[in-house]
Amino acid sequence: AVRRLRADSQLTVIGITGSSGKTTTKDLLAQLLAAEGPTVAPIGSYNGEVGVPLTVFTAEYGTRYLIIEMGATGIGHIEYLASMVKPDVGVVLGVGTAHAGEFGGVERIAQAKAELPSSIGPEGCAILNADDPRVLAMESGVLAQKIYFTADDSFATSSGAVVRAERCEIGRDGHPEFQLVLPGGGSFDVRSRLLGRHQVTNLLAAASIAHTLGIPGERIARALSSAQMVSRWRMERTERADGVTIINDAYNANPESMRAALGTLAELGRGRRTWAVLGEMLELGEDSISEHDALGRVAVRFNISKLIVVGNGARAMHSGAVLEGSWGDEAVFVEDAAAAEAILRAELLPGDLVLLKSSNAAGLRFLGDRIALASNDSTAVPDDHADPLTDSSASGRTNLQGGTKP
Repeated sequence: AVRRLRADSQLTVIGITGSSGKTTTKDLLAQLLAAEGPTVAPIGSYNGEVGVPLTVFTAEYGTRYLIIEMGATGIGHIEYLASMVKPDVGVVLGVGTAHAGEFGGVERIAQAKAELPSSIGPEGCAILNADDPRVLAMESGVLAQKIYFTADDSFATSSGAVVRAERCEIGRDGHPEFQLVLPGGGSFDVRSRLLGRHQVTNLLAAASIAHTLGIPGERIARALSSAQMVSRWRMERTERADGVTIINDAYNANPESMRAALGTLAELGRGRRTWAVLGEMLELGEDSISEHDALGRVAVRFNISKLIVVGNGARAMHSGAVLEGSWGDEAVFVEDAAAAEAILRAELLPGDLVLLKSSNAAGLRFLGDRIALASNDSTAVPDDHADPLTDSSASGRTNLQGGTKP
């Protein structure tokens, strides 16, 4: 199908991979490129051996940009997807500990993600996150032109161009603001509508791809400043009419994204009572207990007011918080989401700020939806609150048919 589409010489295929941020970067890029020409991007997080072909089949002759999100659960998976779509441009966002149990270690995750840039020929472009040492190490296996993106002012390289975020700040509303500096000169203000400091990586990745495609810096910055979160349950913020704020980031979770979400909660929560409702991070292998324990300690160090740990798989978070110095009812463990919901409904007060975060299978995203709707006149609540496990009308938003991989 891709070979037939390439009969139209305007088609450019863009691959995106990384342990986290793939879907957000895909959504940013799709909004940016849609203003430049006909653009096709995956539904939700379709990124596996079923989801990628489904995305390809929605492209038509005349499609200018085809964005492919690439996930993997083992060595060779991304190489297979790349052989299917032949990306012209590929970006690696980062290598984390998510799904280390499935892969057999973080180094094997890095090996799997490196299959994308190494699949691109000399005529293409590989875009690498220079702030992640494991991603930066992939440069030695790249034949394509290299572009790096970074928020580190000191980073320099002689082997490719660099896209930078300088003077990065987080506004009082939690949105990142920075100067986007592009190769060859030019500095542009970006004031993102996304939530959290960690979004800078995704914004820079989208900017780097757009720059590679020849889009002027002014248009890149303007598009990134107006882009919104499209896919559900990713730092999804709801302001209830009673003054309670809900941040539902429970589509997926790994130690890195958990820390980032807790950091955002702490930044936004200055002067407010903060709640972290955290569930299990799956597929961490032999490191599961220690990683959950560490996140409980992080919540205490961030001075989160209330920690609710949900489910036996996450129990070590509660233990870690207690050992770190949580006392009384500051940290509680509950067996399931229903028990967590009962606490929230009974104890939330106007002005409280609530984060929900867990792996997808833990189901806390649906708890977040219910809590967001608990106030009669809540605003900014997404239209679709269906549980896709029980409501087929939501299938376009989820990983039904095995489409999603880490």
